[in-house]
Amino acid sequence: MPTVALRRAPSRRRYLAREIPPAYRPKPFNEMWTGELLIHGDNLEALRWLRNQPAVSQKVRLVYIDPPFGTRQLFTVTAQRMATISRGNGGQLAYRDDVSGETYLRFLRGRFEAIRDLMVDGGAIYVHIDCKVGHYVKCLLDDVFGPENFINDITRIKCNPKNFSRNGYGNVKDMVLFYKKSGGQMIWNNVRQPVRIAMNDQRFRRAEQNGRRYTTTPLHAPGETVNGETGRMWRGLRPPPGRHWRYSPSALDELDRRGLIEWSSTGNPRKKMYADDAVRAGAKVQDVWVYKDPQNPRYPTEKNLEMLEFIVENSSRPGDIVLDAFCGSGTTLMAARALGRRWIGIDNSPVAISTVKARLLDCVMYDLIAEARMASHGYVG
Repeated sequence: MPTVALRRAPSRRRYLAREIPPAYRPKPFNEMWTGELLIHGDNLEALRWLRNQPAVSQKVRLVYIDPPFGTRQLFTVTAQRMATISRGNGGQLAYRDDVSGETYLRFLRGRFEAIRDLMVDGGAIYVHIDCKVGHYVKCLLDDVFGPENFINDITRIKCNPKNFSRNGYGNVKDMVLFYKKSGGQMIWNNVRQPVRIAMNDQRFRRAEQNGRRYTTTPLHAPGETVNGETGRMWRGLRPPPGRHWRYSPSALDELDRRGLIEWSSTGNPRKKMYADDAVRAGAKVQDVWVYKDPQNPRYPTEKNLEMLEFIVENSSRPGDIVLDAFCGSGTTLMAARALGRRWIGIDNSPVAISTVKARLLDCVMYDLIAEARMASHGYVG
């Protein structure tokens, strides 16, 4: 009987290592990180992975996230109408929003804590959320970031008025909760809102000899100052009862020297405000924003690009890292790129990843899901 040489079959691990396409072999982070990175995977796993990357860990300056709202619904898109936001059973699943209650809050807490660990001290975070769960989410953010680091509860007008036949007021708003991380100086670029003043604006009825139109405003403000400079006598005058000077006596002297105080016939001083100066300076943005959702969204719950550009411009500087851990259609990433910021986007939805790649054609992508799948079959990079 002839002798048969038995050969040991190659291990599955070695076989897979030969067969895996190079595109799926993980690279060191520094080889992937060029200042822009799109990650396909569970965002909690991705955030913990990023925490171990010195190039970005504790270096994220700005975070904007638009997480699920705990609606217990599925959001789908259809090939016929990508603009349709559907909660039905048809179409391709874009993302699940089927976690609610205590489980939902635990889901958010883990992400908030992981995001906080990635942020630079003094970094800013904007959390876009529905008013139905916003009060719970605010308590959670108070716990993770500290109530002393709460900055604003911003109302966002999201759509035109509704005429639904339910017993209740039409819902045209949601909310954006704005916090900072403890320590460090928060970036605040004080982006102003454009101001337009018509030639016939009745507020600016006065005019200098050179034609510059102006109005006047009081030099005092509500609230008495007992021991401070702004409660003292100036030019023989005290502020009215219950009020204080808006400026110190020396600053008031300087305004008067520059001709910026107008004295009435009864000796009442008021500060001049010129129309052209008001237009140049713009107006301070308040905590009610009108940024309506796109009429033809690429992805369910896609947000307004102008709103994201405003947030990025106001709370970061060129070269800073911007993170969106629920990046969806990639609007935050678009705004960051347009304004010269570095960015990281994370989403576990194949539809979201395809949408982002179509908008940012040359972005670098890291597929955590594909890597996990390969590892489960015996390949370890």
